[in-house]
Amino acid sequence: MEIFQIDGSLSLKRSVDGGTEEQRKAVQNIIAEVRASGDHALRTFTEKFDSVPLDVFLVTENEISEAYKMVSSQLVDIITEAAANIRKYHEKQLRPSWMTTEENGTMLGQKVTPLDSVGVYVPGGTAAYPSSVLMNVIPAKTAGVDRIVMVSPPGRDGKLPAGVLVAADIAGVKEIYKIGGAQAIAALAYGTETIEPVDKITGPGNIYVALAKREVFGDVAIDMIAGPSEIGILADETARANEIAADLLSQAEHDPRACAVLVTTSRTLAEDVQNEVYKQLSQLPRKDIATEAIENFGAIYVAADMDEAVAAINQLAPEHLEIVTENPMELLGKIKHAGAIFLGRYSSEPVGDYFAGPNHVLPTNGTARFSSPLGVEDFQKKSSIILYSEKAMNDNGEKIAEFARLEGLEAHARAVEARLKS
Repeated sequence: MEIFQIDGSLSLKRSVDGGTEEQRKAVQNIIAEVRASGDHALRTFTEKFDSVPLDVFLVTENEISEAYKMVSSQLVDIITEAAANIRKYHEKQLRPSWMTTEENGTMLGQKVTPLDSVGVYVPGGTAAYPSSVLMNVIPAKTAGVDRIVMVSPPGRDGKLPAGVLVAADIAGVKEIYKIGGAQAIAALAYGTETIEPVDKITGPGNIYVALAKREVFGDVAIDMIAGPSEIGILADETARANEIAADLLSQAEHDPRACAVLVTTSRTLAEDVQNEVYKQLSQLPRKDIATEAIENFGAIYVAADMDEAVAAINQLAPEHLEIVTENPMELLGKIKHAGAIFLGRYSSEPVGDYFAGPNHVLPTNGTARFSSPLGVEDFQKKSSIILYSEKAMNDNGEKIAEFARLEGLEAHARAVEARLKS
């Protein structure tokens, strides 16, 4: 993890990983196979990629009951409390339908309607993610989605992690399937004999899941193309090196391609954090993953002043941003681009990952420049409402017809004029 001095040519932006041509073709073939062969293709790919021969994909009530026996009551209570925090936060995002009436009798408005069905992908592989269950399901439930389908790759025992099943039950998921990868995305998008298709797919996954979501987009909606996790930390000389290093590593352990960047105005802090990172790395259970991320996508940048540091952070547009300075609130207004902003020493990134309430499904790869965290609005759609009165038509009809003719659309103009003549 090297230390750099910021200069005018520095670019902290990362390119979006579009996968290799071989990976894209593999995903396209998997999707085509699932569309053609349904459940048979799912069984074939599950055995091939997950080394599990499964006849039935649906998780049973017995499996959920067994999961509760494998998770301590203390952890069940923690997951339940986290779910309550997440629900409380997302309930504040709810917006009602609305209508306004003008003096001429015109009524305009917007009807807010929840989606009928949503598919939630929960990653498997190197770790289990009960938190991803809560963060995807609870906003959908809060929005009023009737049918929520969860998919996740099974382990070698043919089961899903106990914590994932407990979180799903607490969040209220009734339909869970033990399938993962591109084949799961295809099943959600197009359906099989067992699985009915959904209207939108959310949730993170590996490169094959990301590519599959990109392929099916348009036939269904998706939340985003999520890249590897990122953390940016903006710190001054008041920050504590051991805490900053720990926060950088909290993202580095996610993925070998995770990005961990410190931007600071203090050369002393930069050097101390550099030493702390390598000291703490040696003690991590996932040190191989974290080391690869730190070596390839980790960096420390020293800025001449706080304005230069803030500009660098806005250029990075990190998924997670911690502001660990003497007065973090003073800098909040200057931050233009970040998925989630953590203010002060005690707002460590894992607080948001698990417990505080805001969503941890966040824009990556610099897309925080134009994207927002997953929320209730992602599970709703809006319809415009227009009720034009006779007076409004008489007052504005000729203007509308003239506008239509400007675009060369005579039938549009005549449709309006038909009302004027009558």
